[in-house]
Amino acid sequence: MSKAAPTQNIELLGVVGLNGKIASGFLLHPGDNHVIYPLGSTIIVKSLADGSQIFLQKDGHTDVVTCLALSSSGKYLASGQRTLQGSLAPIIIWDMETFTAYKKLLVHKGGVQDLHFSPRERYLGSLGARDDNKVVVWDVSTGEAICGAPASLDSSVTIRWSNSRDDTFTTAGNYTLRNWNFSHAEKRLKSNEYNVGAFKRVFTSIAYDPTDEFIYAANKTGDILKCSGDFSLMKDIGPKKRPFSLGVSTVITTRDGDIIAGSGDGTVALLSKVDFNVLRKTQVAGNITSLALNAAGDHVFVATDKSNIYLLSLKTFEFDLRSTCHSAKVTAVAFPQGASDVFATSSSGDIRVWHARTRNELVRIVVPNLDCLCVIFAEDGKSIISGWNDGKIRAFKPQSGALLYVINDAHRDGVTVLAATRDCQALISGGVDGQIRVWSLGRTQKLVATMKEHRARINAINLNTENTLLASASDDGSCIVWNLTRYTRSVAVFASTQFKSVAFHPDSSQIISGGTDRKLTYWDVADGNPIRTIEGIPGSINTLAVAASGDFFMSGNNEKQVNFWHYDNGDVLFTGSGHSGAVSSVAISPDQRTIVSVGEEGGIFIWNVPAVDSESAALYDAAIEQLEQKTAASKALAGSKSLASAGGKGQTRRF
Repeated sequence: MSKAAPTQNIELLGVVGLNGKIASGFLLHPGDNHVIYPLGSTIIVKSLADGSQIFLQKDGHTDVVTCLALSSSGKYLASGQRTLQGSLAPIIIWDMETFTAYKKLLVHKGGVQDLHFSPRERYLGSLGARDDNKVVVWDVSTGEAICGAPASLDSSVTIRWSNSRDDTFTTAGNYTLRNWNFSHAEKRLKSNEYNVGAFKRVFTSIAYDPTDEFIYAANKTGDILKCSGDFSLMKDIGPKKRPFSLGVSTVITTRDGDIIAGSGDGTVALLSKVDFNVLRKTQVAGNITSLALNAAGDHVFVATDKSNIYLLSLKTFEFDLRSTCHSAKVTAVAFPQGASDVFATSSSGDIRVWHARTRNELVRIVVPNLDCLCVIFAEDGKSIISGWNDGKIRAFKPQSGALLYVINDAHRDGVTVLAATRDCQALISGGVDGQIRVWSLGRTQKLVATMKEHRARINAINLNTENTLLASASDDGSCIVWNLTRYTRSVAVFASTQFKSVAFHPDSSQIISGGTDRKLTYWDVADGNPIRTIEGIPGSINTLAVAASGDFFMSGNNEKQVNFWHYDNGDVLFTGSGHSGAVSSVAISPDQRTIVSVGEEGGIFIWNVPAVDSESAALYDAAIEQLEQKTAASKALAGSKSLASAGGKGQTRRF
């Protein structure tokens, strides 16, 4: 990479996703105007009025955000993250008026488990991760640690401050429930175990009632212990009839002191503060990890580990699904030809179609208990074609999600990659078995050819513009360019790596490849010789996408980065950060104005294609206009082209 090329940040336009596995990780601002939640290392502040998003990234977290806490007035937000074992895990206090980092606090090692503000916003309490297991009290105004102590003999998972006193809070965890008294003047913490008698529990969540008279401690056994806030004595246990299935994962109180509990089986229940009887209950999908009461106290947001958000009425217990997203690794992303406002993503058990501007889900296609490994649109936009870990190829209607056809036994152990020709007459697939197969698409789907030179999993395939050549990348250390007229190898390149990505330049003269050796290589399609090798790239290059104009390309790597490259110069000009896991796939919209990347953490990140400067912006617009003219011309010729149509390697690009 050229040292002269300065790297800037790619503008993040929107995010689809939620880490629903974080306890109390979905927050409602006291003004009821915004909701706050994490995705990877990014914290999203989303307007409830218009859906606009603000991203807390600058001077922010470098790894997965593990906990959030909002001060009583909503002035401050605190967030913690995980780190490598033995490394300091930062806590960041954000100013929610300016959406900037206010203080960065460092003391916990390995990660931060939980956070909570004192009622007058003077102090912040923090719990370290399991191996740290410390409780620390911080001065919010100075960012200094006032005092700390071991949280318990085992491990503590949650901390909650009293509603009215800045000198009292409670922690809970594995067989431990402790009340703490804090003295700022003496810089001292004193703890007292709650007396719960024979009720030994693994606690998951705690809540004070509005008057601080009682504290409610939820646990994995499926019940809630009611203890005296002053004397640390157990007073009651509920619900009365039977415990909640799969445990109680989170608990809060209403304005009048009744208890709202969320359980591992998706049950939301309202319990009476008087006798602990269940007054109302309903069930949603997934383990409930967050409950957020609105300012009026009549509705509650419910977040689950399936990354679903519901709004539930406490009066009727009727609920609406407000947002949804993938809750597992997103394996692929694809745009339809000529449509930039819509894209599809694949994940465990489903395919989803999204609107790029509004970030709303348009269609969901569910195939239970299977993993979708790849997804593409047919060139005519009339079908979504997908590959699955059961070895089948399934095609669906994009508007309704109805099944069109299934190709059984396409690849042993799973279909990993797909590509479709422009005339919609043929489909190419690659699999875990190392084979590449060509299928004819008519009234029936028939196997036309099998190409068997790879000896390991196929990670990427890419057709050239004329659909006469196919490039494939494999874990066996080879990239092969195939002639689709004769279904034979045209040229092969080899390296001591596992090739994860490959893509043609639009003029078909070159391919670029990336893999686990942290190298990006330009290859001559005519003879297979390397033209340029760029070394020292952070992490494995998992995915590549070349713009249709050929001026730039995108890459995604294991270091959670999305990079914007100048094609001819070989420079990284812009970098996108926000993923907390490896970037698994990246796609450029047909109009070359939007980039979508997806990752292992389940997030979908939508980026703005940057312009380097005014001169390049003008050239870029001219290239877009030229591309649109070429696209219109190619569509006119598409009906007369076939898979075996004549085409060549083009002229070799020189630098």
